[in-house]
This record gives sequence, structure tokens and C-alpha cells, in this order.
Amino acid sequence: MKNFGILNRHWVWVFLTLFISGCGKGYDWGWYVVSPLHPQGQTNIQFLISGLGYTLQISLIAILLSILLGLLVALLTLTKHSYLKKVNRVYVEIFRSIPILVMLLWVYYGLPPALGIRLDVLWAGVLALALCDSAFEAEIFRAGIQSIERGQHDAANSLGLGFILKMRLIVLPQAIKRILPAIGNQFVYMLKMSSLVSVIGMTELTRRADELVVSQYRPLEIYTFLVFEYFLLIIVVSSFVRWLEKKLQTDA
Repeated sequence: MKNFGILNRHWVWVFLTLFISGCGKGYDWGWYVVSPLHPQGQTNIQFLISGLGYTLQISLIAILLSILLGLLVALLTLTKHSYLKKVNRVYVEIFRSIPILVMLLWVYYGLPPALGIRLDVLWAGVLALALCDSAFEAEIFRAGIQSIERGQHDAANSLGLGFILKMRLIVLPQAIKRILPAIGNQFVYMLKMSSLVSVIGMTELTRRADELVVSQYRPLEIYTFLVFEYFLLIIVVSSFVRWLEKKLQTDA
């Protein structure tokens, strides 16, 4: 693992060296547009960061909704009714196969003429992200629930617990601890995919960068700053997920 980390750092430096040397040939750098030491850079940074609230808002709401939908769909596989299991399979296969951008465009532009439902950009983005991600959440929950030993189910049944109480008190608490890393990865994925909502006008991080590029004509510098914004955001979220995972293991 140590050698793997050293190798990763080596390739990072190689990439940065090639990037800087390649762009340095005749390129007129303009880092002042995103420099905290320059008045214009300070203004631009404030403008870029102002989209962070929308990115977090749409990602948090979408992941919570997708977790809820995914759990409900996953529970269908535990029933004795074959048609409910088929509903689970159809739901997962449909929404897992649709690209998020396509779903986003369909929800925002397709729902009004199809169903007469008009959603603003926030809720259109939330719905599209949640529907696509819920299929993956359903599979994660299914795998987690099925990983619980049969003895836990038998013990709950011997206590006379119904299906809902058995899931809430016995099975789900153990399953969630096992699938927490996967759910954390899906949240990271959701944060990155939220950038697609910029295509319908949501003024999140990516949309702010697009707008600034139009006015400043500095795509390399501005989009590089955008890369670091997402990088720092993902690092913070990943660190929190790892901390939460260790805390749950300790409490167990």
C-alpha cells in the first residue's frame, strides 16, 4: 500500500509537469482572475463559491430521496409475492440504464407536455438524480440485507417481531453499518453528477464557472479552480464518511 501511494504521487507530479509545460508554450497565463491576492480575483472567487450552496442542497436532498426510494424498492425483493420482486427488477433495470443527463433533460423538458407537471430547476434536478441513483441504492440495500445471517432473522421471528419491526430493530441497523462505505461513495458520486444540472440553468458550481468563463475569457484558469473546488469538497465528504464508518464500528 505504501508503494502504491508513492506511485500515485509520482504520477500526479508527472501529470502536473506535463500540464504546466504543455500549457506554458506561448500561453498567456491569467491566474489573476482567480487569485485571492488580486481584487478582481477576490470578486471572481466569491462569485464561484456562491454556487456551493446549490450544489450541496441538490446533492443532499437527492441522496436522501434516493436512499429512501432505494430502500423501499429493495424491500420488495424480501416479500413472498413474485410480482413485487418483478417490480423491483424492472425498476432497477430501467433507472440504472438511463444516463443521468438524459433523465435530467426528460424530467425538465418532458414532464410539462407529457403530464402537465412543471418543476423548477432545483426539483427537476433532485428528481432526476434521485431516480437514477435510487436503482443503485436499491441494489446496495438488497446486498446489505441479504448479507445478514439467517440466524438474525430466525431470532427476530422467534421473538414474534413482524416484518417492519424486524427490519427496523434487527436487520437494517446491521445492514447499514455494512453498506455505509457504498452509500458514502454514492453521495460522492451524487456531488459530482450534480454538475450536470447546470445544463438546465441551476446556478451551482459548474454553472457559475461557465458564466464567469463567458465574461472573463479564461477557461483554463477558471475551470482549474472549479476542479479544485470539487476536489476539496469530495475530500471533506470522504473524510466525514470514513470518520462515521469508524465511529459505527467502535460503537458496535
